[in-house]
Amino acid sequence: MNAAVRAVTRGALARGWEAFAVRNGYAGLLAGSIDPLAARDVGGIVQQGGTVLGSARCPEFIEPAGRKKAVLNLEKIGIEALVVVGGNGSQTGSASLAREGYPVIGVPSTIDNDLYGTDVSIGADTAINVTLEAIDRLRTTASSHQRAFAVETMGRDCGYIALMAGIAGGAEVIAIPEREVEAAEVAERLRAAYRRGKTHALVVVAEGAKHGVQALLKHYGEQKDVIGFELRLTRLGHVVRGGVPTAADRVLATRLGAAAVDSLAAGRHGVLLGMLRGEIAATPLAEIAGRTRAADTALVELARVLAM
Repeated sequence: MNAAVRAVTRGALARGWEAFAVRNGYAGLLAGSIDPLAARDVGGIVQQGGTVLGSARCPEFIEPAGRKKAVLNLEKIGIEALVVVGGNGSQTGSASLAREGYPVIGVPSTIDNDLYGTDVSIGADTAINVTLEAIDRLRTTASSHQRAFAVETMGRDCGYIALMAGIAGGAEVIAIPEREVEAAEVAERLRAAYRRGKTHALVVVAEGAKHGVQALLKHYGEQKDVIGFELRLTRLGHVVRGGVPTAADRVLATRLGAAAVDSLAAGRHGVLLGMLRGEIAATPLAEIAGRTRAADTALVELARVLAM
C-alpha cells in the first residue's frame, strides 16, 4: 500500500498538483485528519509493509450523513478528488462517494485477492510468500519427525492465500470455502499418503472453511491409531499480513497508483483501476460494490493430482 501512496503523491506533484494524506482511512476523513504531502514525506516507504497512513473501520461512513461530513472536510481544504487504496469495504465506500458525485478512484489492495475488477490485488503476493515460508519450514519439521501438519491461514470468505500457498508448498490437502473438504476425507487422504510411503504430509486450510481445523483435529483424534501420521496444528493468523512487500507487490502498487493520477488528469473517475489479463483496466465502482471474486477451484483438483 505504501508503494501506491508514494506513486500517487509523486505522480500528483509532478503534474503541479497538491497531494494530501488522509490518516486512518474513512475515520480520519470524518475526523479531518488530512495533512499535506511533499515528495520527501513518502521517501523510504516503498519497502515497508502495512500502511504509513494507518487504517481503521468507520461505521459512521456507511451512513449518508457520515459521507456528507467527509466530503465537507475535503471541500474545506479544496481537495478535488480522492484515491482510495483498499479492499472490499474501502471500495464499497468509494462506490458510495462516486454515486453521490464526488470524484474518486479505487486502487485494489487486499491479501484475500477477492476484489471484483482485478486479477490481482496489492498485498496478495506478499501474503502468499509469507504463508509459503511458514509452510516450507513446517515441511522440514514434519519430514524429520514423520508427522502431518495442518496449517490454518487467513481467508475468511476467500481461499486464495491457502490455495496458492498450498500449491506452491506441495500440500497434500487444501481446504477452502470455495471447495470444502470434510474431515473424514482429509484423514483418508493422509492415510493414503502414509501408505504410499510419504514421510510427512501437509494440510493447508483457509480460516473460513466450514470444515476447518477444529473439525479435522476432532476427527483425527478419534482415528489417529489407524491414520499413521501424528497431526499437529499451526495457526498463522495475522502474521500473514506482515512482512516486507515482494517486488511484484511494489511494482503492482506503483503502476496502479500512477495510473490513478493519470486517470484523474484525463477527467476519468468513479472507477477501480485493476490488472486484468496483464493490463491496467478500469471498472466502474458501481460494478465493484457488493461483489467478490472467488478463488479458482480448478486449481484444487490440480493440487490433489500433484499430491500423489
